[in-house]
Amino acid sequence: MSAPGDLPNGLAKGLKHLDLDGHDLPPSPAPSTPTNGRKYALATELVYTESNDQFNSSSTPIYQSATFKGGPGQDGNPTRTHLERHLAKIMCAKRALVVSSGMGALDVITRILKPGDEVVTGDDLYGGTNRLLNYLRSNNDIIVHHIDTTNVEKVKAALTSKTAMVLLETPTNPLIKIVDIASISTAAHAANPKAVVAVDNTMLSPYLQNPLDLGADVSYESGTKYLSGHHDVMAGVIGINDEVLGDRFFFMINSTGCGLAPFDSWLLLRGIKTLSVRMEKQQTNAQAIAEFLENHGFKVRFPGLKSHPQYALHWSQARGAGAVLSFETGSIALSERIVESTHLFGISVSFGCVNSLISMPCRMSHASIDPATRKERALPEDIIRLCVGIEDLDDLIADLSQALVRAGAVRLTDGGFEALSAEEVEGESRSTVLVMDR
Repeated sequence: MSAPGDLPNGLAKGLKHLDLDGHDLPPSPAPSTPTNGRKYALATELVYTESNDQFNSSSTPIYQSATFKGGPGQDGNPTRTHLERHLAKIMCAKRALVVSSGMGALDVITRILKPGDEVVTGDDLYGGTNRLLNYLRSNNDIIVHHIDTTNVEKVKAALTSKTAMVLLETPTNPLIKIVDIASISTAAHAANPKAVVAVDNTMLSPYLQNPLDLGADVSYESGTKYLSGHHDVMAGVIGINDEVLGDRFFFMINSTGCGLAPFDSWLLLRGIKTLSVRMEKQQTNAQAIAEFLENHGFKVRFPGLKSHPQYALHWSQARGAGAVLSFETGSIALSERIVESTHLFGISVSFGCVNSLISMPCRMSHASIDPATRKERALPEDIIRLCVGIEDLDDLIADLSQALVRAGAVRLTDGGFEALSAEEVEGESRSTVLVMDR
């Protein structure tokens, strides 16, 4: 686009304040400081989104328009831009971008890869991430190394000057493994200063973890999950501190037209305001449920439990444990019956919503990963994932209890019940049974 001063017919005056999207937008909701100089807490910043539009509306308006008169084209929208600036604030980023889904965000990020580039990533990935990487490997000649990213030394051994990107998830899903973001970021940049370290922060949200503050170059997540909180919008979020990298991502979004729609942007803005209260309630519920299951003899994976092998690492880089946990029964059949026996826990693949969900990842969210690969990565076929919501805690525990009893997954005792022993798991070994062993 020509500089404003080069435009004819008086357009220069009208365009001199245009932002990167080509529009003269409401003021950016920049970080705020009270008059006494104390910085607002994150819970306050989540809510503080004044737009100062012409009518001084208390809620950011929805600009339901595909284009704008006198501007350079269809490459921006005030509602979306306001959301992006608000997200940049809470993600501790210099710039944020929003697209139509979480996988859409990862697609934008990986489009900077070229044939021959190498990607180092984990061995416990979201199913959609695994699908995309397989596609890039098969069709774009991208070399992908799946490593146990909980082992920093193994990651270092895989890093070379050809490493163009490191993709991390922490906590991982569904094994709830913790990755040392700072150490791996440092190692990646030492191997190749131009390597991009991108962290999927969906499991915790910016309320509990900020990967950019730990050395990552990109923090991305599915806005469908905790940021929205109601499963009424699909969105993807990208946070960046490098301006050049931000421009490259924006170019791709603008070229492919995958930017988030105005109404969806408004829904996400609304959801973000309640992130603090939702997350606090959800992780409080999750902590109690994790302790309940562990105390009754189940193997539970949750970073809020001191029995988690990476408990200290997690709390060194995060401010909370989140609200996703998983546990094992030792039997695929038992797990299936438990999932089918709950009432309050809805059977669904997603998480981050105000209502609680239950699933068997190997049958649902990770079913696209073939059984041989699941076995190689030690993903238990019987694992159950709980995504805890904001319901009354006693009701949630009562629902789980009746499901465990109805499924025959526990032994009744004078004090209540406890998980079956290895010998009592009917037709199964207590050690995890994998599909490939059948």
